[in-house]
Amino acid sequence: MEGAAFGGCGVGSGPADEGGAMYGTCARMVVKPENRAKLQAIFDEEPTDTKGYVASHVLMENDSDNVWLLAIFEDRATYDANADDPKQHEMYLKYRALLEEEPEWHDGEIRSFP
Repeated sequence: MEGAAFGGCGVGSGPADEGGAMYGTCARMVVKPENRAKLQAIFDEEPTDTKGYVASHVLMENDSDNVWLLAIFEDRATYDANADDPKQHEMYLKYRALLEEEPEWHDGEIRSFP
């Protein structure tokens, strides 16, 4: 299972500010409107003190059931450690129960720009 943490802090300082790349995942999820508040509540439970965690953002499309998640870590090593953590898998199972299908995950380098 590939996954990530879901806090509500914003991107500001971190490796990208020093010219390096961060690492993370972008996930497309399908969730019915009646489950969006429940999904957000689960995301809000996610700890933000995970080693290497920088930020997460969620975009809920206006005209569809698509929800997009961006989770950002300092580097690939901390991202992979989180994805392999059994506690993270437990959190994944909680929100997966609200989804219509398996999330579509896209992992990679994240760079910021003005």
